[in-house]
Amino acid sequence: MRSFPRPRLVVSKCLGFAPCRYDGSVIPDPVVEALKPHVEFLPVCPEVEIGLGVPRPPIRLVQGAPVRLVQPDTGRDLTAPMEAFSKEFLEGLSEVDGFILKNRSPSCALRDAKIHASENGPAVGRGPGLFGAAVRARFPTLPAEDEGRLTNRALREHFFTVIFALAALREVEASEDMGELVRFHTRQKFLLMAQGQAKLRELGRIVANPQRLPVKEVLRQYGEKFREAFLRPPRRTSVINVLEHAFGYVSEGLKPGERQYFQRLLGEYRAGRIPASVPREVLRSWVIRFDVAYLAEQSFFEPFPSELLFPLDSGKGEE
Repeated sequence: MRSFPRPRLVVSKCLGFAPCRYDGSVIPDPVVEALKPHVEFLPVCPEVEIGLGVPRPPIRLVQGAPVRLVQPDTGRDLTAPMEAFSKEFLEGLSEVDGFILKNRSPSCALRDAKIHASENGPAVGRGPGLFGAAVRARFPTLPAEDEGRLTNRALREHFFTVIFALAALREVEASEDMGELVRFHTRQKFLLMAQGQAKLRELGRIVANPQRLPVKEVLRQYGEKFREAFLRPPRRTSVINVLEHAFGYVSEGLKPGERQYFQRLLGEYRAGRIPASVPREVLRSWVIRFDVAYLAEQSFFEPFPSELLFPLDSGKGEE
């Protein structure tokens, strides 16, 4: 069993932390609940932080250049207060690894808040809330998801993978030790391979440091490119390539039936009928059985705590 550093995540406070929605409700979320023993949450409700009460009249986004945040019942324009809070809060963050925000919220949504034609007009489109848009602008390479998308297994497991990798990277950056970076990169090779061979090669060149740059600069360049490498979930074909590559280390010791079984699992994953975690866990059992030290240290085989492998799945959005 691997030990994992605790990622630091900003989370919408209404997702199981406080009854701060406009109607005074709280929304229990199974993903957030599952993460609580493993991460450090930084709960925030931007609407309460700008002085709105609980309960409160609803607020909405109104189209324009720029989009405005208004409270139709009171006639208040909340655009400037929300933008000021978002800037102050986000600039004050340090050592944060990601965000889980409330979907459809005019403040927190990352992509799907309703945008209205006027203060009392119909919805004419969708887009980010003001706080969600500020998150994207301030932290473009950090993982940010809403609780709705995290019901999808592929998106959820990618999000988990990235936040725990970034928490480990923070520890390396804090150490300012080149040896720690080399060890970290070695452990992440198969994860990076799944994201793309070009990304793996680029990061390998940074670690090799042919220009003999200072350690701080190497870490800065590596951190920037590592975060960029995980902006999107890996393609199935890339994950299959990694699984087949790792399979080559153990295949000679397997019986014909075991080899056939593994190939069948790859076919099931290729067709989208099972998640990557199924063939990965089978392969991991063989890595343990044959004591393949190089593979055993790869984060790919246990990218996040096993307690977070649970069946909640919307069935949408698999790559």
